[in-house]
Amino acid sequence: MNMVRRLGAVLVVGALGAGLLAGCSSDGSEDASTSTDAGGAADVGAAADARPPSGTSLSVSDFEALIAQDGVHLIDVRTPEEYAEARLEGATNIDYYDDYAAGIAHLDPEASYALYCRRAVRSGNAMQIMIDAGFTDVVDLSGGITAWNQAGKPVTTG
Repeated sequence: MNMVRRLGAVLVVGALGAGLLAGCSSDGSEDASTSTDAGGAADVGAAADARPPSGTSLSVSDFEALIAQDGVHLIDVRTPEEYAEARLEGATNIDYYDDYAAGIAHLDPEASYALYCRRAVRSGNAMQIMIDAGFTDVVDLSGGITAWNQAGKPVTTG
């Protein structure tokens, strides 16, 4: 039993060390191209036109910068009622609860997509569905439109 506990502790310590090293350059400084905020959202920081890795949850500021780029398709995966109440400008509504797989079937899997919902639960699941279906460039908004609103970012209604 003690051997199992010690081995588990070694694995945990090793995993923590690897995680700490993953975000550092050879001189020990943090890599400026990608870091993670306290909520788990990636901060892509470096180049304005750099695309974060597919499957990434972005902070509000990075999501805002990404959706301002040409060729990024913004998708609101909430219900039509939620979409009508308030949405990000330029968003297309594809309801996660209304056969989402069929809703994305006509989309180009090679294009860039930025997803959001209310709090990032549905958009995180929708992002995984898209990745599993072969989409190569899909991210979501960490904290959803709730975080967007809390940051004082603009929304449109109607």
